[in-house]
Amino acid sequence: MIGTTAIAIALLLLMYLAYRGLSLLLLAPTLAALVALVSVGTPLLASYTQVFMGAAGDFIVRYFPLFLLGAVFGKLMEDSGSAEVLARAIVERLGDTRAILAVVLSCAVMTYGGVSLFVVAFAVYPIAAALFRQASLPKRLIPGTIALGAFTFTMTALPGTPAIQNAIPMPYFGTSPFAAPGLGILSGLVMLGLGQAWLNHQARQARAADEGYGDHQGEAPPAVHLREHAAGEGFDLAEVTAQPVRDLPPLTLALLPIVLVIALNLLFTVVVIPAMDTGYLAEPVYGATNIESVRGVWSVIAALVIAIGVIILTNRHRLEALTATLDSGANASLLPIFNTASLVGFGSVIASLAAFETISLWVTSVGGDNPLISLAIAVNLLAGMTGSASGGMSIALATLGDTYLAMGQAAGIAPELMHRVTAVATGGLDALPHNGAVITLLSICGLTHRQAYLDIAVVAVVVPIISLALLIILGTLVGSF
Repeated sequence: MIGTTAIAIALLLLMYLAYRGLSLLLLAPTLAALVALVSVGTPLLASYTQVFMGAAGDFIVRYFPLFLLGAVFGKLMEDSGSAEVLARAIVERLGDTRAILAVVLSCAVMTYGGVSLFVVAFAVYPIAAALFRQASLPKRLIPGTIALGAFTFTMTALPGTPAIQNAIPMPYFGTSPFAAPGLGILSGLVMLGLGQAWLNHQARQARAADEGYGDHQGEAPPAVHLREHAAGEGFDLAEVTAQPVRDLPPLTLALLPIVLVIALNLLFTVVVIPAMDTGYLAEPVYGATNIESVRGVWSVIAALVIAIGVIILTNRHRLEALTATLDSGANASLLPIFNTASLVGFGSVIASLAAFETISLWVTSVGGDNPLISLAIAVNLLAGMTGSASGGMSIALATLGDTYLAMGQAAGIAPELMHRVTAVATGGLDALPHNGAVITLLSICGLTHRQAYLDIAVVAVVVPIISLALLIILGTLVGSF
């Protein structure tokens, strides 16, 4: 009883203190150590050096290339002006009569192509503000609109997305980024459709009340919170708020890297890597593994490397400080991966405790004979408690991944369906008010939780959970497709 109570308190403290801004690099190991300290028979130092650090290190070894390349790609898209060009092109083509859809699609195109959601938010907000003012839409709808395009279906549902939330399940289930593509597309359409319907409903109500954009002249984002949370995700305030590049690339050139990431990802996954002779992976020096365990990660790495090369070659004269851009992108990858790795280490310490057996038995029993329900609940709750989609997923899979895979196989559930349910499940409770991305987005827009969080909650919490429920029902009835 003491052990389970300590685990519950530690998770609640993690949620509260993370919301208060305490670094996860300090918070996760400290809370893990406290839980180990009050658990009878658990060696404190061994729990830290052998369990916590072992799990954190393993996560970094597996996923550092994806964090690194993704951050560099996003920074190059930002500094070359490509992100701004894409956003403006979509907005101009849809016009102010479809202002909400224009902003959603602008965010979606960039995040689906691999641009960091933080870069997207900084790039799109000024455009959205001008568009909403022109269309007489309330400014309070901008955060929800950006959240729908950047935090939801492109992050978890659409097949092939290079988002880390779509990459983490691959080694556990032996899947690729395109796992369950049909179900992923349907889930994404549900999120887009319901989220867009909610935002349009809010816009109609605002117009009926003659609310307008609102008087926001002279307002500036709260710099302290903006600096804390942008830095907390690996982005420097001075850099992400810098003036856009003047010499902007043409639209086709701006779109090319994103098309390459998606197309090459599919090509390597389906054609190139399966045709390679990879029998050497069974040797101990290469981890005694198989191609199914690494194919997805290899595909994303190869696609991002080529896309990065193309951005540099086609925008060399626009990237006047190329070395600084590459350094900034590389540095931006460090804090996010170490934050997530710390959460993984925390989860591994919790899983090593005797009391966790009781929790795991309860969690895995939820849903009866359908492990998809149990998996979805576990991932969602942990994502909500940690305020991190990737962190919650990583804890769930690191502690119970093998169990869920075995349960799925016993129930005749395809690993691809397990992958897609896991990914979509991360995109629900992760967007609770203490989530760093939510706080940063509100800070960028110069709004408070009271003013704008309701719409974020609907499009990034409620709607994804509805989509997840439909995904589980459909996947249970017809299987993976």
